[in-house]
Amino acid sequence: MNYPNLERLIEIIDILRSENGCKWDREQTHQTLTRNMLEEAYEAVDAINDNDMKHLQEELGDVLLQVVLHAQIAKEENAFTIDDVAKGISDKLVHRHPHVFGDVKVESTEEILDNWEKLKKAEKPHRTSIMDGISKAQSALMSAQKISKKAVKVGFEWPNEKSLYECVQSEIKEFSEAQSQEDKEEELGDILFAVVNLARWNKIDAEQALLKANKKFIERFCTMEETANKELDQLSLEEWDRLWKNAKIKTKQKI
Repeated sequence: MNYPNLERLIEIIDILRSENGCKWDREQTHQTLTRNMLEEAYEAVDAINDNDMKHLQEELGDVLLQVVLHAQIAKEENAFTIDDVAKGISDKLVHRHPHVFGDVKVESTEEILDNWEKLKKAEKPHRTSIMDGISKAQSALMSAQKISKKAVKVGFEWPNEKSLYECVQSEIKEFSEAQSQEDKEEELGDILFAVVNLARWNKIDAEQALLKANKKFIERFCTMEETANKELDQLSLEEWDRLWKNAKIKTKQKI
């Protein structure tokens, strides 16, 4: 299999980072590119959520650009190359799929995931806590769900969904009773963490759920802007309520 365009991209980045290349590209480091990596990944997720394949192709290109850029910087530092990156992930995939590349027999997706976690744990003996390995760069919502899943794997779980609802309600009550700003912030964090557990219990990705809620709110708000007959800051509470209800109906009709 030949991938001439992938090789061309690697060559282009090499040229851009060279002495006679682009000043901006030469100035970049792993640290300066961190935000770009996150933004491009989120934009690719947006394209997936919109089911826009043309946009997804473009955004995956931007994600790939970040990978190649980081690999080129590492090559210049004699740390590793893009080929080392490809080898590392290839070796990992083969090792963690013994039911495909080996003679391990599995009956379900659950068994596959169990084997994956066991192999992953064996690869990283330096991790002593179940909570080791949680990314510090990902969103707090994603971290919370990962923390929750890790705790559940070793048996730290609510007995039933009803107890989770009670936990959420209890945290809301504690928030309403909090006096200081510091206490309110702490209790609000507890509410959010409890809600994330409720999402996990129902096999819902909390991050994706909130992203979709954000998108839905923006669509409804934009619809209100389009249908309002006066400046938004001049609307009464009753007019806001009417516009919001109409916007909900209109945006649902578009789905």
